[in-house]
Amino acid sequence: MGTPDFAVPCLENLLQSNHEVVAVFSQPDKPVGRKQVLTPPPVKQLAMQYDVPVYQPERLKDSDAAEVIRALQPDIIVVVAYGKILRSDILTAAPLGCINVHASLLPKYRGAAPIQWAVINGEKETGVSVMQMDEGLDTGDILLTRKTYIGEDETSEDLFDRLSAIGADALLEALEQLELGTACPQKQPEGDFGYAKMITKDLCPIDWDKPAAEIHNLVRGLQSWPVATAVFNGEVLKIHKTSVFDEFSCDGEHLPGFILPIVNRLVVCCGNETYLEILELQRQGKKRMEAKAFMQGFHLTNGHFE
Repeated sequence: MGTPDFAVPCLENLLQSNHEVVAVFSQPDKPVGRKQVLTPPPVKQLAMQYDVPVYQPERLKDSDAAEVIRALQPDIIVVVAYGKILRSDILTAAPLGCINVHASLLPKYRGAAPIQWAVINGEKETGVSVMQMDEGLDTGDILLTRKTYIGEDETSEDLFDRLSAIGADALLEALEQLELGTACPQKQPEGDFGYAKMITKDLCPIDWDKPAAEIHNLVRGLQSWPVATAVFNGEVLKIHKTSVFDEFSCDGEHLPGFILPIVNRLVVCCGNETYLEILELQRQGKKRMEAKAFMQGFHLTNGHFE
């Protein structure tokens, strides 16, 4: 049971292993692009290549999904970024229940957007947890975890790709442990460890009063959707790539948002007397560009971001 790109390596590993995938559940096809072409999700596309039956119920609540699953007689259900909450009758439809590949080191970052929030919050480490699902939100017993670093300039998009590969390998290892009877589920500690809520466009506007490092983390975390934004002369610009700028000594005269007069470089004053260099940005309806090329046709020097 899975839907987006993140879940594809897990399904691919299963299809190429000695396990039999009897069916795939995925979200319904959705319109994509400017022409709104009805497009199957990535997991369905891969399943179709292997002639695996695909089920796409609009709502699990009103569907006969549990009955369909029981008729398929699976030993276990693997869930990776499916995007729907599973009812108790689905959680118990297979003898070994459901296991989930979650992109965080549980119990931290339970919820819908663990990768983005780990980057936005400036975490240095994250990973993948494979857990036995229960009726709580990412609260089930942990079968295994795999840790990895987060690079200083790594975006959530980059991290998605790495964690999806790590998760695919961890999944096969967890299944092997369950098959051999060597799995040692560990209960998660009780308490509030934060919730990785869904990412929305409300997060996009940059607050230049914040330190440069925090803004840099926001830009990385919102890449490649929905992308951080800044306003110059009333125009909203997308900010795609930045770096913390340490080559300038502040004289205390510039307010946050002020653009420093540095030739061919776009450096902005931030809170706590810190500076951020914008490396790639984009005007509405235009292509993403490097800052040097962008500034040749759009005069920003000595200006001010709102």
